[in-house]
Amino acid sequence: MQVVNKKWPLEKFLEVRKEVLSSWPTGNDPLLDLDVAIETLRNVPPHKNFALKLKEAKKQNRTYIQPRAGVALINEHIELMQHLEAAGADFLPATIDSYTRHNRYQEAEEGIKVSIREGRSLLNGFPAVNHGVAACKQVLDAVNVPMQARHGTPDGRLLAEITHAAGWTSNEGGGISYNLPYAKNISLADSIYYWQYCDRLVGYYEDHGISINREPFGPLTGTLVPPSIAIAIGIIEALLAAEQGVKNITVGYGQCGNVIQDIAAIRVLKELTEEYLEKYRYENMCVTTVFHQWMGGFPQDEAKATGLISMASTVAALAGATKMITKTPYESIGVPTKEINAYGIKASKMVVSLLQDQKYPSTTKLKNEMKQIKKEVYSLLDEVYKLGDGDLAVGTVKAFEMGVIDVPFAPSKQNANKILPARDNEGCVRILEFGNLGMGKEIREFHKAKLKERSKAEGRPITFQMTVDDIYAVSNGKLIGRPTPKKS
Repeated sequence: MQVVNKKWPLEKFLEVRKEVLSSWPTGNDPLLDLDVAIETLRNVPPHKNFALKLKEAKKQNRTYIQPRAGVALINEHIELMQHLEAAGADFLPATIDSYTRHNRYQEAEEGIKVSIREGRSLLNGFPAVNHGVAACKQVLDAVNVPMQARHGTPDGRLLAEITHAAGWTSNEGGGISYNLPYAKNISLADSIYYWQYCDRLVGYYEDHGISINREPFGPLTGTLVPPSIAIAIGIIEALLAAEQGVKNITVGYGQCGNVIQDIAAIRVLKELTEEYLEKYRYENMCVTTVFHQWMGGFPQDEAKATGLISMASTVAALAGATKMITKTPYESIGVPTKEINAYGIKASKMVVSLLQDQKYPSTTKLKNEMKQIKKEVYSLLDEVYKLGDGDLAVGTVKAFEMGVIDVPFAPSKQNANKILPARDNEGCVRILEFGNLGMGKEIREFHKAKLKERSKAEGRPITFQMTVDDIYAVSNGKLIGRPTPKKS
């Protein structure tokens, strides 16, 4: 499939929509009539509208809190949402189950039946497509904050239709960020096409006066992803969404661990997303940011895990992120209970509340890190536009085919997987192996010099072992995977 970055004509969208809605019985629902869905969305009160609440948070310079959570059955999911709202969640998720993420709705249906029989959730999320519009609306009606679908679906078209028609005013994901980290064999052209549909649906609602938020998934694989790669992909997905009519976009980033680098990354992410949207003449855009607490291995000790959560919350607040996705102290143990999820929310909320009126000062070190990240992002995006001869979608597909953009440790065959990251001597994520990454000699020399500083300090060569050590470091209570000193 050839995919181009051009707004879908309404006729094309409506034609494809027939096929999407016919893919599972819950798509054949009068509540999915677009006029009915518009009326449903118009009746969502402002305090439950994700886009409007984010806009208000941006105006007030607040960092709001959102957990991840989802279970198989409606009443249990409502109980979970109400518990998390009571703990202080400003936004609520429905984390969607794995079967739904892969469009395996029949298996999700079986999971629902077994969950009813066993009296507990045997799915790892909420199967929104199987439950349908009315049930999803029942969830929203039971809470007093906005709802968002969070999932990991390369083809989330029917999921987007059902959740938006139910009054959920945000959908996470994108054609790159919900493909490469989550799937192995799905072509990038196909997933970009599927997400153009999701964005065109939001654009349709925007044309009818309904504000809906879209949120690309910033952390990608969540493992030592260099900030410039994550930011470049976030900007690409924001531009692709804007072309289809999306007006309210939250670009994301996953904590890497060095405080200054993380603050620099969040600020560059917002600044450059706005810059590129303006450059390509997308008007009346609202750009907000989301900071994801540590996405790698967690310490098993509950107190140590809480410390990691608190550190992430500090960085999010000082960086001025609009929203933060929380973790729980049971992250390395298993599926969190609603009580421990609430504990993570409360710990996070306490930190951002204390830091509400404080922001990290614009130091020379911060400015230099921002300057370096910008240089790398510009380099990557320039290469993408060149490869596409000005067409962002065409260039993106080619860039991944050639490894010009490359995400470390992604399972997808669409990804070159030739780059390797490692931390420098201060814990910033740098690039050890560049592969075919679209960055010139000056940038490569910068990374090499930074890793040489660590190599010298540790008395060992720059090798893949640094990467391995860094992957396990945080779960062992350190940021940098330093070798254990030999006993004399």
